[in-house]
Amino acid sequence: MLWRALADGLVVLHLAFVAFVIFGGFLAWRWPRALFAHLPALAWGVWVEVSGQICPLTDLEKHLRHLAGEAGYRGGFLHHYLLPILYPPGLTRSDQWVLAGALLAVNALAYGRLLARRAAQGSGGASGNR
Repeated sequence: MLWRALADGLVVLHLAFVAFVIFGGFLAWRWPRALFAHLPALAWGVWVEVSGQICPLTDLEKHLRHLAGEAGYRGGFLHHYLLPILYPPGLTRSDQWVLAGALLAVNALAYGRLLARRAAQGSGGASGNR
């Protein structure tokens, strides 16, 4: 029971991490220091997508499920949990590249707005001091 609870908790943590990778750039609008955690997480997420590798958290979850006496599953975390929800059947490597590009585009928008706001605050603050 403990191993299953740990595996289930790891799934929740993994889903939270995936959400952070996708949307963490928007957190920097409110908490700019979030980018110090988000940028490495984003790099990791893009690397996993374009390399076709499986995140080590997936292997850990499978191991915990094995210890709990449960059957594991084939493929990666995204394939097992998110593919039926987010990705169409028949996901290809080129699709993964498109997803990686979309991930970068979403975060480029988030960071682009953050930089634009910073620039506006910097120029607005300078003119307000004159």
